[in-house]
This record gives sequence, structure tokens and C-alpha cells, in this order.
Amino acid sequence: MSTVRVCGREFSEHEIAEIRDFVIENPSANRRQISRWTCERLQWIAPGGRLKEMSCRVALLRLEAMGKVKLPPPLKRGGNRKAYTTEATIPVPAEPLRVALGDLKGLKLRLVEGGKDSRLWNEAIHRFHYLGYGRLPGAQLRYLLEGPSGLLGALGFGASAWKVAPRDRWIGWSDSLRKERLHLVVNNARFLIMPWVQCKNLASWTLAECMRRLASDWQRRYGYRPVLLETFVERDRFAGTCYRAANWVFVGETQGRGKLDRDCRKELPVKLVWVYPLRKDFRSELCA
Repeated sequence: MSTVRVCGREFSEHEIAEIRDFVIENPSANRRQISRWTCERLQWIAPGGRLKEMSCRVALLRLEAMGKVKLPPPLKRGGNRKAYTTEATIPVPAEPLRVALGDLKGLKLRLVEGGKDSRLWNEAIHRFHYLGYGRLPGAQLRYLLEGPSGLLGALGFGASAWKVAPRDRWIGWSDSLRKERLHLVVNNARFLIMPWVQCKNLASWTLAECMRRLASDWQRRYGYRPVLLETFVERDRFAGTCYRAANWVFVGETQGRGKLDRDCRKELPVKLVWVYPLRKDFRSELCA
């Protein structure tokens, strides 16, 4: 029986037919209800026991693009395609904040929880990060870096990249183990120190604080502990100095190709690939 792989999962023709039948037999079901039913029916569950609804919604959209299923119209049209907009609430100081790390008393890295924190994180990334705001994929944690003068930075961690040659060679896992255990790798998708903050070693201090607590925070939210962090740094923009200072390991460069680039056009920026083990025995978790 032929299968279709999307979002890291093989869908058999029988499973796709079941999804089609459910949509036809439940004309009032919206996309969220369809994705929940699909997760429950196919037992598509994250290691912590949650339904993988976000991955399922993306998979359903891709199956629809392939002509495999027909979904009802979205309840909110174009929501994922609109440019992110937000009211500007973060004040920009008239003068740069020049301070030594040792003089920054009361530094705090705070986990984003609740709508107010989320809006603040979104605004900071939207206004001050060169990549701008974008929804982080899959399971995720976001942090706010705060000091006596207010917000100093923001970080975001989400699902790891599906396949990265330098990372995968360095780990040494097989293709089947990568598919099975990729959830144990977490991607640092956003890292921002506010542009007016001039504080030597603040970035590496922030990374170190994140690395110290992320596995525990992840387990509290998702029920399991990741064992490896990864990040991608645009080679023509940055050197990855703060990651090196925080003892991350450089493992190679990307080819400058997107995951859908089958013609080798290399239209994306080349990125430096950095990783950080959260456990000394991380390879036994990923490769055993």
C-alpha cells in the first residue's frame, strides 16, 4: 500500500480515505475539529501525551494541496498570511544602555505565560528582530529577559529542523532514529537583545541561563526532556560569537537550500549550524 509522508508522518491511502470520509460525513466540522479527530483516530501523539494538533493541521493543508483531501474553508480567512501588526508599547530610550554585566542587578529570564507576556514577546520580535515575528512550529517555549530598566531581550525555542546534514552527521544517528527521536532536539529559532542594550557578555549569559533551565521547563510543559539544542546563524550577518562564548559547538554550514528546493537553486542564505548538548549522554538517547 502506497504512503505519503508529510510533517514527519507516513499517511497510508487507507488513513487518507478515512479523513476524506470523516469530512464528508461531518459537513459542519471545522478544521480544528478535523485535526483533533485525525490525531485521535491515528493516535498521533507527542511524547508527553498531547495530541499533535499543530503538526496535524499543517499536514492536512499539505494533503489538501496534493489533492488528497478537501477541507472546509477556514473560519478566519487569510489569518496565517496577514502581516503581523501590533500596537507599539515597548518604549525606545533616547540613549543607549551602556552597562557592564556585573552592574546589571536583578537580571531575570522569565518564561512567557499568558496573553500579556505573549503580546510583549510578539511585539519585541516583530519590531526589533531582523527576521520579524513568525509562529514558532510545534512544541515551544518563549522567554523574556528583563532587568531594572525593563525589557532587555527575548528568546524563542521550537521544533527542530527535519533534516540538516551537518547536524545529522555530527549526531551520527540513522534516518529511522532521526524520524523517531527528532522531538528530543529543540531549535533556538529567535534570539534578541534589544538594539539599545550595549552590555558585553549579556548574550552569552542569557544563553547559559536558558540552557540551565530549558530541559526542566520543557518537561513541565510537555512531559519529556530534550537532550540537544540547535540554532542556525546567517553566515553573512553574524559569526555566532555569543553561541561560541556559551560553549555551543559549530558543526557545519547549510547549503542555502529550502526544504522544497529540488532544483539546487540555493536561493536561501547559508547558515552556520550550532548545537549544544543538554546531557553528556545525549547520543545514547538519540542513537542507541
